[in-house]
Parts: sequence; structure tokens; C-alpha cells
Amino acid sequence: MAGAASAPLTYEEQAILVGGTRHVARVPKGYRLELLTDKLDGPRLLTFAGNGDLFIGSKSGKVYRVPPPYTAPETLVTLDDYPHSVALRRGEMLIARTKGLYRAPYQPGQKSIALESVTLLARLPGGGGHNSRTVGVGPDGRVYLSLGIQGNCSDQYLGDEYPFDERRGGILVLREEGGQARWEAYGSGFRNPVGFAWHPQTGVMYASNNGPDHLGYEQPPEYFSRVTAGSFHGMPWFQFDGQQLKRDDCVARRPPRPLADVVLPVATFPARNAPMGVAFVPKGAMRKALEFDAIVALRGSWGTKPSGEYLGDSATRRPPKLVAVRFKDGKALRVDDLVTGFQRANGERWARPVGVALGPDGALYFTSDSGTNGLFRLGLK
Repeated sequence: MAGAASAPLTYEEQAILVGGTRHVARVPKGYRLELLTDKLDGPRLLTFAGNGDLFIGSKSGKVYRVPPPYTAPETLVTLDDYPHSVALRRGEMLIARTKGLYRAPYQPGQKSIALESVTLLARLPGGGGHNSRTVGVGPDGRVYLSLGIQGNCSDQYLGDEYPFDERRGGILVLREEGGQARWEAYGSGFRNPVGFAWHPQTGVMYASNNGPDHLGYEQPPEYFSRVTAGSFHGMPWFQFDGQQLKRDDCVARRPPRPLADVVLPVATFPARNAPMGVAFVPKGAMRKALEFDAIVALRGSWGTKPSGEYLGDSATRRPPKLVAVRFKDGKALRVDDLVTGFQRANGERWARPVGVALGPDGALYFTSDSGTNGLFRLGLK
């Protein structure tokens, strides 16, 4: 199977004006970074429709529609309970909120959704801590959704032995039969798998995962994992330190599955990076060197050196960036920086990437929910 060339990237510095302030980003040579709009309120994950419209969930409760050229966002509907992400399937929009997956009739080009038309499709475990929910429709047409455990070491798991509200920490798939919808575990043992997507060649799912904060600034690394039906990724009972798995005794309950069942990540990012959205570069998008690679948004976390607590020098925080997980023949090889420079030398951040998606024009679009509340585009010059 042919894969991406995975050639090393070369970079150049580019000045960008954001809110009247000049910043300098490092981008791949031949690309240009631009801010399309800063008129979004807490934007999170984003989804393109077949007609080119862009939809963005948010922390503010607004679900945005942004038609081409993606500079003038419109509020499609305003909801409570954190509409973090949306997905589209024939005739309807799916909206992932903390306590449930909702649906609403939707046709291409529709400019608003009536509040009363938004109805519950399937209830989800609620509760505080990691309360975002990410929804996606897979190549098989089924609906998938990710959710995190409440804290660093919450005794929560996607298993029938756990009460419904404690079934957290992984990726669910929705079974829809006879007018009924119910969740089944797909991949378990994640702390907070915010982003997931399917490789364009193999159809295999890959997910990002935020590691816990209780082991300091350097451990454990953040995960980028291959997820298959029934796969177990270990958390919070087992942590991968970059070399081997270790038992984490922060949860007293016996692990639901043995260490031998744990699927190791195919790539890692340094600890305290807070990986968010994931998108694969399809054939014909961007440049061929990035074809079939995964783009991951690293939001940058609050922990500082040396302890990992927030009380240290903010300049030591892990900086936000966009990275590319390089693939060849359907397998992950390494992680390369894509766009950097979002954090100034003093630790101030002018953007924190969250959602990523490839647009119909072959460019990369990403949201930022802090520093700049907006939408950026990385495209060829």
C-alpha cells in the first residue's frame, strides 16, 4: 500500500497580525498562516459539510455555521450543556453535549436550527471534569463518541460492571436498532481522548489522549493511539512512560483487564501538551509530503517546571502547537512540528489550537479558544 512520502519538513518564519499585535509563527515552507475571524466565543471542534459549510461547537453554548470564505460566523443554535462538537449525516445534525448526544433535522445551507427541534438521541454519563464530548460518523456509517474520566485517577471505565454515570474514559459506538439507540464500548482505558479520526487508506481509527497530571511535568507522555473494537489502553491503572508500562496505584480497584491487554500508543507527545483535535490529510490536500498524515492540535497545558504544578514560571509551560504524525504504508513513523510560535518567551499565548479539519480547498483549518477566540487557515501560498 502506498503511503505518504513522510519527507522531513522545512520551515520559515511568518509574521501574522492578530488583534493589532504582530506575532511570529513558524510554518512549513510554501505555506501561509492567516486568521480568518476572531469573532467566535470559545470555539472547539469543527466539521465541514459536503457543501463546504463549516460547523463549530463551543464552550459558550453556540453552534456556529461558517460559510465560505469562513470569515463571517453565524450562530446556528445556542444550547446549554456544552455543545463541544457536531457531526452530520443524511438529513440531520448530531450535537455532542455533556449529558447526551442530540439530533436535529438539518439540510445543507440551512441557516438556523429551532431549539425545540433539538432532541435527545442517546443519554451520556454527565458530571464535572473533562466534560467535553466528541462525536464523529465513521467510514462504516456508525456514530462514535469520546469522553474522558473525571480526573487524574477517577475509578471510571467503559464496562458493564460500572454504574452508567461512571462509564467514562474511552470511545463509544452507538447501536441503533428498532428505533432504539444504546452505547457500546469501542476503545476503553483512556483518560481524555478529545480527538479521533480514521486513516484515509486503512479506515482504522486513531485518537489523541491527555495523560494525567499527578506524575509531574515530564510523565507520562501524551498518547496517539490506534483504536480498534475492544482495545484497552490502560488508564488510569497503567501508564506508559515512553519505554514500558507501569502500574499506577492511584486507583485501589483491581484493573478491569491485565497489563498484557494494554495497547501501547503508536506515537507520543511530551507530557503536559493537552492533545485535542485530530484530522488526517486526505489525498490531494496540502502538499503530497503530508498526504495521509495525521494533524493533531496540542493546546499546551497549565503545568510548569519542575513540579508540573501551575505555580512555577509560566514561560516553562509546554507551548501550544500543531504537529503532524507522519505515516507511511498505513503505519505511524514519528511526530514532526507543523506550526509553532503560539507562545511568547514570557509564557503568554496568542493562540491555543483545539479543533482541526481539512477544508474542501485542501487547506488546514483550526480553532483557538484562548488568546485568540477564532479560526485560522494554513494553506499553500
